[in-house]
Amino acid sequence: MSLNNGDPVKDSVLETFTKAANKHDFSLDITLNMKGALITGTLISAQEYFQSLSEKFVNGNDISEQISEMFNHASQNIQESENLNYIHLKNTRIYCGDNKPTPSNSEFLWRGRLDQTDGFFIGKIAEEK
Repeated sequence: MSLNNGDPVKDSVLETFTKAANKHDFSLDITLNMKGALITGTLISAQEYFQSLSEKFVNGNDISEQISEMFNHASQNIQESENLNYIHLKNTRIYCGDNKPTPSNSEFLWRGRLDQTDGFFIGKIAEEK
């Protein structure tokens, strides 16, 4: 959806949650609807997202270490404009139709554009066992 000037529309409530996560270490279980998929997880700050990514590449080869350093630097220098364009989730699962979620069992970081979110609800979809 676009405004008359062509700028994408972001849900102001979802943007408020994202701003709270980025500025005040606020987290929230949330489920997003994006292009027919349901993305469920816990809202985290951009800083936590990049720090967690950095940790996934530590203790690897030289390239892996460089990637870790790049994400660590990004976590320390994240800009406000970046923060409000993307939403970040941890412990994420993605549901497409009636299929089992992807991934089925692992910790999963996810990043998506706020202006691509069609809707949301508070809470995570519970795992079936």
